Amino acid sequence: MLVDHRAFDFTKRIVRPDGEIRRIRSVGVPVTQGGIFQGFLGTGMDVTEQERMTEQLRRSEKELRDAIDTIPALVWSALPDGSNTYVNKRFMEHTGSSAEQTAGSGWKALVHPDDLERHAAKWMEAVASGRPHESEVRSRRADGQYRWQLDRGMPLRDEDGNIVKWYGVTTDIEDRKRAEEALQLMSHDLQESKAKLEEAQRITHVGYWEWDILTGRVNWSDETYRIYGMRPQERPMDIATCQEKIHPEDWQRGMEQALGGARFNAECRLFRPTGEMRIAHFQGDVKRDASGRPYRMFGTIQDITDRKHAEEALRQSQFYLAEGQRLGHTGSWAFNPSGFFEYWSRELFQIFGLDPQKGAPTLEQYLATIHPQDRDFMAETVKRMCEQGSGCDVKKRIIRPDGAVRYIRCVGIPVLDNGALNRFLGTAMDVTEQEQLTQELQRREAYLAEAQRLSQTGSWAWSPDHDIRYWSEECYRVLSFDPQDGLPRFEDFFQRIHPEDQPGFRELIQTAIREKAEFEVDYRIVHLDGYVRDIHAVGHPVLSTSGHLVEFVGTVIDVTERKRAEQERSRLRQLEADLAHTNRVSTLGEMAASIAHEIKQPIAAAITSANSCIEWLAHEPPNLDRARAAAGRIDKYGNRAAEIIDRIRSFYKKSSPQRELVDVNGIIQEMLTLLTAEATRYPIAMRAELTTDLPKTMADRVQLQQVLMNLMLNAIEAMKGSGGDLTVKSQLQDGQLQFSVSDTGVGLPTEKVDQIFSAFFTTKPQGSGMGLAISRSIVESHGGRLWATANDGRGATFHFTLPTQMTETSSQVNVVTHERGR
Repeated sequence: MLVDHRAFDFTKRIVRPDGEIRRIRSVGVPVTQGGIFQGFLGTGMDVTEQERMTEQLRRSEKELRDAIDTIPALVWSALPDGSNTYVNKRFMEHTGSSAEQTAGSGWKALVHPDDLERHAAKWMEAVASGRPHESEVRSRRADGQYRWQLDRGMPLRDEDGNIVKWYGVTTDIEDRKRAEEALQLMSHDLQESKAKLEEAQRITHVGYWEWDILTGRVNWSDETYRIYGMRPQERPMDIATCQEKIHPEDWQRGMEQALGGARFNAECRLFRPTGEMRIAHFQGDVKRDASGRPYRMFGTIQDITDRKHAEEALRQSQFYLAEGQRLGHTGSWAFNPSGFFEYWSRELFQIFGLDPQKGAPTLEQYLATIHPQDRDFMAETVKRMCEQGSGCDVKKRIIRPDGAVRYIRCVGIPVLDNGALNRFLGTAMDVTEQEQLTQELQRREAYLAEAQRLSQTGSWAWSPDHDIRYWSEECYRVLSFDPQDGLPRFEDFFQRIHPEDQPGFRELIQTAIREKAEFEVDYRIVHLDGYVRDIHAVGHPVLSTSGHLVEFVGTVIDVTERKRAEQERSRLRQLEADLAHTNRVSTLGEMAASIAHEIKQPIAAAITSANSCIEWLAHEPPNLDRARAAAGRIDKYGNRAAEIIDRIRSFYKKSSPQRELVDVNGIIQEMLTLLTAEATRYPIAMRAELTTDLPKTMADRVQLQQVLMNLMLNAIEAMKGSGGDLTVKSQLQDGQLQFSVSDTGVGLPTEKVDQIFSAFFTTKPQGSGMGLAISRSIVESHGGRLWATANDGRGATFHFTLPTQMTETSSQVNVVTHERGR
């Protein structure tokens, strides 16, 4: 066998360790590769029972031959035409049928229905041909069980060769059939196992290899070739070729490990013919001779490249997960329903401020970290989860070891195993900052809602494509809609607008949509009870990144009361202007003598110059140069009188306040000129200390004249009995224009200094008590301030400031004339 490499099939006996002798049938076939003998592939089957049965059968046959008539056997005979004529006693006992029942073709009733046609055909074929009959058939025993039988028949011939009778024996071969089926099944299983092994190697990328160290010859399985990027059994392999395909560093390390012990386990990088690098896992064993020298090495190779990549991806994923948990302040956990934590992530320890070296806390330790006000709730949550197998999504507070209180959102889900609760998996996220922002947002929303309620301001969002999207609670109230009815349609809102305002409102909205522009509009809304309210609305467009109009957002304000207040203020402003005019007229009336004197002076001088001009013209010849000079003086004095009259007329003139850029230094000079006569009536000296290049300011000239006149007349009034000095100053102080009027009179009433700017307070017998109050109102309406201080010596100083720039949109001046109270 080993010499000629032929197949073999023989039976041998073996002695088992327990002393039992078993018969083994060995069947083998030679295996070659490329015409080269590789070895034998075969099976070993225990045929002890089969051999015993065969031996028993042989003894039975011998006994039957020796004494067919005395020993029971299934014996039968038949006529030349095949009709049964005899069955022995054993046949009848075995089948439970009598000789009469089996006579002729009665024996057919004993044959299995599936075998009857085939068996009968074979029997008739033998009868017709005269050849021996042999057929395997299932027949029924007396107990009704069908068993395999080997039915054999031989013809008895006469001297002429004619068949005179058939004799036959039926043998039970049930056990043999089962043994054969078992052998076939075993052979099939062996082939199937081999195929499955090869498929499993292919699927798992596991190959087998063997290296004869003495010859250098290497045997590879098909999958080993595939792992190396080659076709199965592409060419014979040797150890030198294998070394070329493995990375030098890995080859040296692997060989050191393999030859250093009996078993080895190594990972190596190998290169395919295409240059692709793969990672392989080698496992093997080394066989050594009696001297310890290795002579054979064999083992498996598995392509673990994909696994290595997956492990690297998993490590990367775990890193990203840990980093994501760290950045997102999110930890993960696993909880066993028995009442203990199986796992806490590192970030979870960070969140709770616990030491990871001590491991996951017990349930009691965990509950101890919960804020006392949340602890019972959390304990009930854990209990409910374990009892009901349900998840959770709760928010709780914890107290860290450093005393810091943190808000934690905990989410958990149950994990089931075949329907049974196995564990809970979940996350815990530190949402402290989010919670604080939420609370702050809620506070701000509450403040906003309250502010909207107090200011009667509502907010809204409206999309031209999707109608009204949002109204605040105050918006419903301002526009007289019920929040319980939900958001109204735009057309429903539009119908509430006063009919007279609807066309202009619609046109403005269409323009805003077309131009994607902001809008501001005033309209009237008609409540269901017929009450009309004035509304001021502002809208702002919201555009997408592509410039498409998404919606408008804005506010609505109930300005009904403000409108009424503005009307009342307009009437009050007119009354104040009338009062200011009356005050100016009254002041000029008090100055009538001084004004008359002031006007009389230029008129008298003009008359004198006129007389001189006439005299110079009467000379012979007329002195024209002197007459021309006199006429020039007439013009000068006439213009001066006209200017004085114009100033007086501007005080008398009744008109609305007009703001313009004015030079306050110039107004001071005008007031000094106008009041010169009044000061001259008393021994009062007036002087001005004015800063040059003083910036102009936006103001009403007449109102500033009135303020300066009131302050200067009050100063003159304070020095009537004793005379003194009146000084007017101007300067630029801290970015503002600052002016002062000082006197050396009786000074301020110390016991009533806080009342001097109050309306109707006066110390003068004929004073109205309005001068200083209205002067302060004028200054403050211009964005300035008016106040008084006592001088170090005698008298007092009144100061006021004005801004260097004052726009025309500044609040209007409440013009009222005040007097200085003494």
